[in-house]
Amino acid sequence: MRLIFTLVLSVAMTAFVSAQNGDYEAHNEGWLVKIDEAYAESQKTGKPIMANFTGSDWCGWCIKLTRDVFSKDEFKKWAEDNVVLLELDFPRRKQLPADLQQQNNSLRESFKVTGYPTVWVFDLDKSEENGNFTINALGKTGYNRSVEAFITQCDEMIERSNRS
Repeated sequence: MRLIFTLVLSVAMTAFVSAQNGDYEAHNEGWLVKIDEAYAESQKTGKPIMANFTGSDWCGWCIKLTRDVFSKDEFKKWAEDNVVLLELDFPRRKQLPADLQQQNNSLRESFKVTGYPTVWVFDLDKSEENGNFTINALGKTGYNRSVEAFITQCDEMIERSNRS
């Protein structure tokens, strides 16, 4: 089943605020933190985006997912070949720049995320008229201790979507 959500995010505003706040790096190596960068990479490569909604410094299941799946070479290789990684963090011990807080909260609302970790796989389209994104959700998952099971679940989401 395909779900379509509309996300109102101004890329120009995000870029302006980002320039003022400096660069922020993802908690996990190889993950992007800005939706506009993930969109650009997805358009360039034809890969869907995998967004990890996480509480990187307080959520025990998020920390376990990173340790058990995201930090493993098998996952990293699979991700490099199959998805664009986007980390949407909701930390408690550190302060994100205002633009990332706004972006992450908007995405959390758009995807109706109520717990962490939540991992969504999706495609994006961007309106040339107003710069808004339309999200084509392919599926979601959460914690899984097995790299193999996590990858299989994500592969099934992507295959079911009938992506061309």
